[in-house]
Amino acid sequence: MRKIAVLSDTHDLLRPEVLERIQTCDGLIHGGDINSQRVIDEILNNMKPRAPVYFVRGNNDGEWANYLAKHQAFTLEGVNFYLVHNKRDVPWNLGDRQIVIYGHSHKYAEEEKDGRLWLNPGSCGRCRFYPEITMALLYLDDGKWSVERVDLLK
Repeated sequence: MRKIAVLSDTHDLLRPEVLERIQTCDGLIHGGDINSQRVIDEILNNMKPRAPVYFVRGNNDGEWANYLAKHQAFTLEGVNFYLVHNKRDVPWNLGDRQIVIYGHSHKYAEEEKDGRLWLNPGSCGRCRFYPEITMALLYLDDGKWSVERVDLLK
């Protein structure tokens, strides 16, 4: 079983509680609005060696983030993912994608529709619109998944 940290909307703040959790994870997915290369470097420096990491560019990521894709499709542990910052930008035809991860709203959402998981881990960075500070842990095992919502202190 692999434990994957799912983050979004860190907005140039990587909280110690988030760093502590990602150090125990086998991979990481970030839904954008990172706001600095420093945050990416800090994440990479705190991950297990060779752990897969995925980032997309958010609407608040400036020119520094031009090298990041606006969306990504990938497979982990036999599960097909689609990663994008804004849910509005998800394509109509997702094909065989089983999990869609997005951010932007800063509000945690977890919904299964037609056998597909739609997951927004909320915001674990600067508190902007909602008082909740959240992330998710995604457990993958041989094509199956489960999600744990993680509520963090302010």
